[in-house]
Amino acid sequence: MTIPIPTVKRFPSYLRILKQAKDGGKKYISATTLAEELDLNPIQVRKDISSTGIEGKPKVGFCIDELIHLIVHILGWDNTSDALIVGAGSLGSAIARYDGFEAYGLKIVALFDKDPAKIGSRIGRFEVLPIDSINAFIAEKRISIAVITVPAVSAQAVADLLVGCGIRGIWNFAPKDIKVPPSVVVQRTDLATSFAVLSVKLGRKIAEQEGAESDDELV
Repeated sequence: MTIPIPTVKRFPSYLRILKQAKDGGKKYISATTLAEELDLNPIQVRKDISSTGIEGKPKVGFCIDELIHLIVHILGWDNTSDALIVGAGSLGSAIARYDGFEAYGLKIVALFDKDPAKIGSRIGRFEVLPIDSINAFIAEKRISIAVITVPAVSAQAVADLLVGCGIRGIWNFAPKDIKVPPSVVVQRTDLATSFAVLSVKLGRKIAEQEGAESDDELV
């Protein structure tokens, strides 16, 4: 069964609530509780959970341990994948220093850059490696995932290099869409888009509150 991408995107949020409930001593959780915590429709939550194959108990809910195990397995987070970063700027350096990815099955193992001034310097636990050594590194370590954190002007060239080196999955933080062969998977994280959504939601919330206050004044 192929799980829809929108469902996959919601799974990490389910995991967060499930782990919080488990830490609180709970063994079961209802779809209604998950829906309330995440401001979702309970019907959607039940549909998402049904895609894992787990069945809940009437008036009890879903077994938290079993649901955590299945979601982690579906996401592939129970098998750690090694990845490298290309771009030792501010964003690449911040990602390199973050240790939380391993909880999701992603282990950063190297950091590359083309700037001679950065090569050989240390960022967190990594020594910045020269980009011209990346092909040999990928072949030796059998790396299949790369994180791109270079400026937009360099993103496509870096993507082409990575694909040529055998990379099959790219997490693109560069503010530019990149083109890759059908055999390569790209996930772009667009900070501007995320902020745009935040800005619009905040504007709507403020407008709602101001409207409610105006109505109260008329009463």
